[in-house]
Amino acid sequence: QESMHAYAANVYTTVVEELMKGKQRKFIAVEQEFFRLWWDMVATDTQKQQVHQLLQEGRLEFVIGGQVMHDEAVTLIDDQILQLTEGHGFLYETFGFRPQFSWHVDPFGASATTPTLFALAGFNAHLISRIDYDLKADMQKNKKLQFVWQGSPSLSERQEIFTHVMDQYSYCTPSQLPFSNRSGFFWNGFATFPDPPKDGVYPNMSLPVTDANLHLYAQTMVANIKERAAWFQTGEVLWPWGCDKQFFNASVQYSNMDLLVDYINKHSAEFGVTVQYATVRDYFQAVYSRNLTWEIRDSQDFLPYSTEPFQAWTGFYTSRSTLKGIARRASSLLYAGESFFTQYVWKHPEGSICKYKALKQLQSLRWAVSEVQHHDGITGTESPKVKDMYLNNLMYGMHNVKKLMASIIFDINNAKKNGEVYSSVYTKGSGKPDVDLYVVVYNPLAWNITTFVTVSVSSEAMSVYDELGYSVPAQVQSSVESQSTYDLYILVAISGLSYRKYSIKPTDGKQSAFIGSSIKYKRRDLTRAGQQSQQLFPVVNSCYQIVFDQNTNLMHSITERETNQTVQFTQEFLEYHVNGDTKKGPISDNYLFAPDASAVPVSKAVGLEVMSGSLVTEIRQYFYSNVTSQDYTYAVYTRLYSVPEGYDGKLLCHRIEQEYSAGPLELNREAVLRTSTDLNTKQLLYTDNNGYQMQKRPFKAYVNNTVARNYYPMVQTAYIEDDTTRLMLLAERAHGVSSQGNGQVEVMLHRRLWNNLQWNLNNNLTLNDSSVVRPVIWLILGAKAVTNTLYRTSGLALEHRPVVMFGALSGDKPKLPRRLQRNSVRDLPVTVPPNLHLQTLSIPGWRYSSDHAEQVRSIRMGKQKQGDADFSRVLLRIRHLYEVGEDPVLSQPVMVDLQSLLKGLGSVMAVEERSLTGTWDVNTLERWKWKTAQYPGKGSFKSTETSEDFIVTVYPKEIRTFFVYFQVQ
Repeated sequence: QESMHAYAANVYTTVVEELMKGKQRKFIAVEQEFFRLWWDMVATDTQKQQVHQLLQEGRLEFVIGGQVMHDEAVTLIDDQILQLTEGHGFLYETFGFRPQFSWHVDPFGASATTPTLFALAGFNAHLISRIDYDLKADMQKNKKLQFVWQGSPSLSERQEIFTHVMDQYSYCTPSQLPFSNRSGFFWNGFATFPDPPKDGVYPNMSLPVTDANLHLYAQTMVANIKERAAWFQTGEVLWPWGCDKQFFNASVQYSNMDLLVDYINKHSAEFGVTVQYATVRDYFQAVYSRNLTWEIRDSQDFLPYSTEPFQAWTGFYTSRSTLKGIARRASSLLYAGESFFTQYVWKHPEGSICKYKALKQLQSLRWAVSEVQHHDGITGTESPKVKDMYLNNLMYGMHNVKKLMASIIFDINNAKKNGEVYSSVYTKGSGKPDVDLYVVVYNPLAWNITTFVTVSVSSEAMSVYDELGYSVPAQVQSSVESQSTYDLYILVAISGLSYRKYSIKPTDGKQSAFIGSSIKYKRRDLTRAGQQSQQLFPVVNSCYQIVFDQNTNLMHSITERETNQTVQFTQEFLEYHVNGDTKKGPISDNYLFAPDASAVPVSKAVGLEVMSGSLVTEIRQYFYSNVTSQDYTYAVYTRLYSVPEGYDGKLLCHRIEQEYSAGPLELNREAVLRTSTDLNTKQLLYTDNNGYQMQKRPFKAYVNNTVARNYYPMVQTAYIEDDTTRLMLLAERAHGVSSQGNGQVEVMLHRRLWNNLQWNLNNNLTLNDSSVVRPVIWLILGAKAVTNTLYRTSGLALEHRPVVMFGALSGDKPKLPRRLQRNSVRDLPVTVPPNLHLQTLSIPGWRYSSDHAEQVRSIRMGKQKQGDADFSRVLLRIRHLYEVGEDPVLSQPVMVDLQSLLKGLGSVMAVEERSLTGTWDVNTLERWKWKTAQYPGKGSFKSTETSEDFIVTVYPKEIRTFFVYFQVQ
């Protein structure tokens, strides 16, 4: 909102006005969040008509077209797709416009997922800028800044995309003028916050173009164009004019540039250059028509990113861990809310909930999750008050969706509307004493799941019953959080996209929940531990034996029981000390990680408590700075689960769940958890790109800053392995990870920094984050083949944990609905095989026509008025989780019968296969095919076969998008 006031609204207002004044003028616009704020709150009817006209003439072009320009390192693919879909839906519904080019100029490093994403969305070319400085210099020298990128090894040439890396000048106009001490080509100066200056005089306005300096300006511009031309293979040079916060006074911008363009073109013989205003499409069209043969780049990404020897942008992988965690929780809740609402609309057409209000509640969270994917959002590289805005918007959207889900439950079950309702989503419920509680647990995944949900209760004497009054396995034990409450672990088994209801009752005599017993071990002094012989004790479930050493209270080893393979396994917290004073050397900040030296162990003493029971064993370790310290800075809670007969416990049994508590840290400290094993990994680490695909990360030695330059983002998955055994880490938020030694993997959990870099001070960019963070990581240890079958489903099970809603039951005998007697097709679960993931099931509400000609016609006729949302179109996405050849069984293509998959929702009448964001019919989508040595033909891509009889075959790593229409009840 401040940016809108300070400059952004003026960009659109003045640019539209100026484009109308000169047919030769053009402009590209990127982020829809800003444009939509202007369109909805500022633009006049005349300006709206002009935008329509400029788009038709190709003089205004939307590139990317998402809500934001998303970060590429720490975002999840689902959220990238969401924010793109949000922006594209608006553009198509409003203008019939579909972006076909990217402008990913500002994310800090480039992921290999992004080219695949944009190819699936129908793009013809991709444009990036921020890659390692030394790599860019090398590519520039050898004219290799342009290539055809096959981002996915499994999708290879079908979803490849031509990619342009900007040269060393990046996306801003080079501003040095040899004849002036002011920067050049920024005639409107720089935006000022919070208010535009009253007199219209902005700081650093460039020298206006006059007869006296016209030739000098032209010489400067031509010299820069020619310098760049030498780095590319074709005679066209993309010369970006603008920068951050530019064009708020487009009049002075264009009037000066017009003079310059005309002058150069009049003297083109002398200069050897002609200049024209262009959009990104114009540039790529010119390069494409040259018909050159391009090199292919494989699926290697451009991470991490360094700008100088001591500037490794690897700190932001962890900055503002709390924001990263809440952004992911919000995304997961949105995913659950969408499928819950979609099922409600189709299964309960007689329901009493207002669908329009419900859609608005979902939209508030769609917007909040979309905007936080910004490259200065979830990255943690914003000022504290902007971070607070992101958090407030996320919390508001989450509150709306929780409210919607609770009201759907009550509507379906005809509960008394005045009954007390409080809902909470896997935060612990506040168990009120003397009241029977019930919990409704929704499984948002399209698989059967068996897992534990935790509820906070006020006493140990508890029983849990299902809908039919049968006792449910549960365990209660004293809580980590407080002395006066207890954690109740309930074992739930729920089929795909379904919910179950459990009642929790205090018991007098007969007890149904197991009570966990506690053993506290003496706090151990680590500095003395070496003098004593080891005292080992095991903690066991049917998959693992974890051994602890009583002398240190630390983990000692883990045995995977199926193969009887034992791995030495120790964990410790360390801190990197970093510098914040620019006079003393390189600094760490929100973006950068610049450690002074190796990490230092932080704890001299460890306390241990073991809570054991028949279902859950929880090992609580507390790490103190010395033996007499009152408070701990770090803790690890390790949980091992045992599953009774009759339950499918495969995933649960193989999961070693760890929850960490870190903080508050001292200033200029970066906290890591280092896990050391005796696996001979040769320091090779694997980390994921955006939860979509894995990247190989061999350790690289550099002259400078080796520690920081070997940090990589883990969005969902990382692992180390030797010839036989693999240790897998699964995360519910992004972290920086690294392997700084053989058999080691370390995860950065938290950062607290202050620095005096002027730019950071001006923008209030310090990371004085005094919070305590509580991230969760699941470990899986075992033979490679076993971990292969487990990690994809486990990663999604962590991402999409069941949604728990609470209600209090008053009255004597609560009438619980007998959901278990599946008496109608309506109660059928939605289930896909374990190598597929139902990525989206939602009602977007768009009113556009699926037929492009019809959509364009209705917009031109002005018929595309604000109508009511359309609830008849359901958006479905299905994703294959495996790469070609990754697993003998799970890497196979899968046939899916959409009619049978969705029959619980109703009778499927029609299915349309669409591009990733829904705006193209895949049968009419033709992308440019760029010539490569491998594929010498040039032309266009036609898409894969579409569904006959509602049966589709999903191939490895495909993401398939459909519009589904049901028979109306």
